[in-house]
This record gives sequence, C-alpha cells and structure tokens, in this order.
Amino acid sequence: MKKTLFYALAIAAAMTSCNNASPKMDEQPAAATASADGIKIAYVEVDSLMTQYNFAKDYSVTLQRKSTNARNTLTQKGNQLQAAVDNFQKKLNNNGFTSREQAESQQAAIQRQQRDLQALQARLEGELANETQQFNEALRDSLNNFLTQYNKSKKYDIILSRAGDNILYANTKYDITQDVINGLNKRYKAPAKDAKKAEKKDEKK
Repeated sequence: MKKTLFYALAIAAAMTSCNNASPKMDEQPAAATASADGIKIAYVEVDSLMTQYNFAKDYSVTLQRKSTNARNTLTQKGNQLQAAVDNFQKKLNNNGFTSREQAESQQAAIQRQQRDLQALQARLEGELANETQQFNEALRDSLNNFLTQYNKSKKYDIILSRAGDNILYANTKYDITQDVINGLNKRYKAPAKDAKKAEKKDEKK
C-alpha cells in the first residue's frame, strides 16, 4: 500500500492507544496566571487532548475501522491478481493456451485487473485522507469554539498548544489541559446508537 494509507493507519492506531480512564468533570477552572509583564499565558497538551477528548477517541475508532476495511479489501484484490498472474504463467509454461489469441486475451484481462486494483487503491487512499482531514478540521473548530467561550471569563492573552518539544519548558501552573478536556467532554454529544448500528451493518455487507 502507498505511504498515504500507512500514514493514516499510523495516525488512527496512535489515537486508539489512548488512556480509557474517564477524566474527572472538575467544575473549578484552572486559576489564571499572569507573567511578570502582566500577560496571561496558558497552554494545552495536545497529546492529552487527543487521548482524553471523547470526540477524538470516537473518531479514531471510525478511522481505524475504515483503514482496516481498506487494507483488507486491497489485500483480497491483490491476492486475486497474483493468483491470476500465477495461473497465466503456469498455462504459458505448459503450453496450456490453444492459440496465441487466447493467451493475449487472458494477459489483457490481467492488465485490466491490475489497473482496476491501482484505481481502487487510489480511491480508498483518497477517501481515508479526506476523512482524516475532516476530522482535523472538526477537532480544530471544536477546540476554537470552546476556547472562545472559555476565555470570556478566563481572559488569557495567549493560549499555546504544546505537542512534543515545540515548547522546551513550561511551568505546570500554566497548564489548563485537564480543564479544557473536561469542558470539551461536557459539551460533546456522542454519536447516536442508531448511527453506530448502521456502521456495523455496513461492515457485514
């Protein structure tokens, strides 16, 4: 499979390895902390947000399911193509074709099968990439909308996102991650059970 599909699979797998413990719904917001020059600064740990925000956890399941389905489909089609190639080669070696035209016809069919597989792979990769992009956009919009309301009372001047080592050091007193996660989870409405049942039915088809 191509790099795009493996990259999306890696994203989905990393997201589904989250901590399943439910965060406490703390009603008390983090205390605003002002720096020496009076600027209020806070930061949010992106890794914790991705593993504890229920929206991200639910969507990761969807991405993982679609990634697995795509991989299984491509594997099945690839095996069918390989079997056709092996059969063609075996008949060719054993003079199993009654005419040159028959051999050329089967060879052309294999080439069509190969093109169809390539087109299917490109389509599935595109669909998964679009799905991942939609998730990223929805996550960003959800966070931005929440922080807009959240900051009406907190009045931070800057709220940073901390991911990996993009911030080399930050005092934990500026960390509002859990407060943000708690607020996001309170606002989040999980997908309806009927929608989840429909997804399971689609998988069985």
